[in-house]
Amino acid sequence: MAMLAVCGDEVAVSVGCMLIAVSLQGSNRRPFLYDCSTVERKPLDYKRTVVRRCSSLTITHSEDRILVADKSGDVYSFSMVELHKKGELELGHLSMLLDVAVSPDDKYIITSDRDEKIRVSLLRAPYNIISFCLGHREFVSRILVLPTAGNVLLSSSGDSTLRLWKYEEGREMQCYDLTSCSPSTGESLEKKIAVSRIISCCPGNFVAVLCDSIPIVYMFRFDVVSEQLIHIQTISLEHRGWDIAFDTSLGLWVLQEDKDKIIILYRFVEGHWQSICEDEGLKKISTIFQEHLTPLQEHLSGESFYNDLYKSTYDNMATYLSKKKERQEQLKQRKRKHLGVDEQSKILRTERSSSCL
Repeated sequence: MAMLAVCGDEVAVSVGCMLIAVSLQGSNRRPFLYDCSTVERKPLDYKRTVVRRCSSLTITHSEDRILVADKSGDVYSFSMVELHKKGELELGHLSMLLDVAVSPDDKYIITSDRDEKIRVSLLRAPYNIISFCLGHREFVSRILVLPTAGNVLLSSSGDSTLRLWKYEEGREMQCYDLTSCSPSTGESLEKKIAVSRIISCCPGNFVAVLCDSIPIVYMFRFDVVSEQLIHIQTISLEHRGWDIAFDTSLGLWVLQEDKDKIIILYRFVEGHWQSICEDEGLKKISTIFQEHLTPLQEHLSGESFYNDLYKSTYDNMATYLSKKKERQEQLKQRKRKHLGVDEQSKILRTERSSSCL
């Protein structure tokens, strides 16, 4: 099942594709749960209010809990068995959380934050920290446990890199620099690249990476033997991409910021990902989006969420040296002034002494 979300919204799909958890920007910080086992895809009587705005959410593989990460750095769990049970605080970071994931066996919960850290904890006892994956130099925007290698984690950061980890050990396996080449000329990209979405597809071991504010989708293949990412293609979009998703037939769906062509479908044909124009499913979904385009207008031409997450650096040495020079000049002037006063006092005392004689 392919699920697409506009910028700022979060969507999680259960392993069996029967349940969908959604957190919307304008939903008063309330995650919703939808039942997809029926044709109508009716929303369940499941609305939960979180303390702060949701930054990421996921469903455990056993489909018994929804894990919600918020901007204050906390992760809450909400039961999917006891629908009216209150949420429980599972863990907390000292920084804003940006993504949350669970291992395929539901043993570990993995969280990433603004302060460059990836933390691996036991899901049943989150206070027990197993490891940290450290190496990124900016915020860690997205994390994904690769389904074909359950002990390998893929992460992205505002430092323009993708990194592979043996997350149980906290060991880095590969670092791929996304600025290494431009899709058109092969020249280096000077702007830092933040990744807004990472998805994978088991057939073919494909990994797709959507860049934020840059109309680029990087396509990789994960080699299970060498456990390395291999770059196979860079797809250039005409407009900023909102989201990407794989479907069950190895189709890559791209939701982009374009009123006339809001959905693009790519398929892997003859060794390359090619845009497909004539597809009944594409026409149907495009029509649905066009009919509901009005609520999406507020997202058009929106600013990047990640721009405010970069560390600010200040070169204040020049200002410091300038102020230091000013203080030295002021000190010299005071000394000259005091010397002048002392000299005048000395002359006055001499004149008084002479007059007395």
